[in-house]
Amino acid sequence: MDYFAHETAVIDANCQIGKGTKIWHFSHIMSKSVIGENCNLGQNVVVSPNVVLGKNVKVQNNVSIYTGVTCEDDVFLGPSMVFTNVINPRSAIIRKNRYLKTTVKKGVSIGANATIICGITIGEFAFIGAGSVVTKEVLPYALVVGNPSTQIGWVSEYGHTLKFDEEGFATCKESKEIYGLKDNKAFKFKGQ
Repeated sequence: MDYFAHETAVIDANCQIGKGTKIWHFSHIMSKSVIGENCNLGQNVVVSPNVVLGKNVKVQNNVSIYTGVTCEDDVFLGPSMVFTNVINPRSAIIRKNRYLKTTVKKGVSIGANATIICGITIGEFAFIGAGSVVTKEVLPYALVVGNPSTQIGWVSEYGHTLKFDEEGFATCKESKEIYGLKDNKAFKFKGQ
């Protein structure tokens, strides 16, 4: 094995788990799931069938990642955050053929106890505040908070708030990389 799994973790057959990944106490990795290299899955994590996690995904304790969810590289899933995969669940009505897809793009951070309603895309490097309930698409680099979540600003790839000037430019205070804002879309200038 090129990955570490704690002795209490359950790893079903027919999973793909990347080199350098760590799976901690009481976690369950179900068949047909794909986990990239150098991921870290905390205590009591469930990865359902057909879930895809990219490289370097960090999943904190008590997170269930349900069928229909794809997380690209470098995603952070905070403690006890929640994904859904059916819009209108009922115990007596089976809707396994109606799971909606949720895509979490590269570099996204989702805070503790946030809820992600299924069928949306969260754009690259977006930041979802703790406890937020996300019910609609989130733009790349957007900072969203609340229930239902609303966008309150923009963040850099380092997770710092961006303050755009009148000309639509902002600089990350840590990386010093320059960002632009045009037509309500933030972007990082290439070649930095």
